[in-house]
Amino acid sequence: MTILIAGAAVLGVLAGTVTGYAVQYHREPTPLVPLAQQDVKGPKPLAVNDTTTLRSINANRWHKADEDLVKKLVEVPGGAQNVFSGLQSPDEFSIDHFEDPSGGVGGLIADDVRRIAAVHWSVDDRDFVEITLLQFQNRSGAEGFQSGVNRYMPTKKFAGNSGREVPGVPEDFGQLWIDSEADEKPGYHPLRRGTAIVRRGDIVMHLQYTNNRGKVDENVVAELAKRQMERL
Repeated sequence: MTILIAGAAVLGVLAGTVTGYAVQYHREPTPLVPLAQQDVKGPKPLAVNDTTTLRSINANRWHKADEDLVKKLVEVPGGAQNVFSGLQSPDEFSIDHFEDPSGGVGGLIADDVRRIAAVHWSVDDRDFVEITLLQFQNRSGAEGFQSGVNRYMPTKKFAGNSGREVPGVPEDFGQLWIDSEADEKPGYHPLRRGTAIVRRGDIVMHLQYTNNRGKVDENVVAELAKRQMERL
């Protein structure tokens, strides 16, 4: 008797399950809840031509934060001619600042450079200022770049002196040099440069101030460096 009751219970469960499947089979399918942001609006990458930039080519891989480094640059002073302002590629920076551009690019890559932003201006065709912000993947990359500049700047080929501290910046984090001698060549104006380098976290500021009359005010260079670091 117990076996018959148990068998009836099992058949009842099976019958209920089959009936449930049959009812579900004849019902209209219930649509799924739509996924969020099915149609994400975004810029489409463009083919390379004379009008495209790194940003337009890589539109969907460009993060909004990549604009921030440019915004941290000091503004071009009134009365000065804005020569350039924006992002630079490692090879562009290397062409402007290294005697061996290919070696310079290799060094930047080895230090894991992330992005570079620069502003250039001139005043009365006598004073030329280039301020560059180089951001690296981590602090060690920034330290590597800074230490490289600290090694070659005191040599006779460059500043020819040990430089001085940037006001308000610890010695290990910043240095300023004014060329001991002007670069003089027959038929050309004498060039003298002021250079400052300051590191803050993973960002290095590289400042170069050039005068084509052979005169550079150390205080002017120091004040520019101070203004740029305040922006950071």
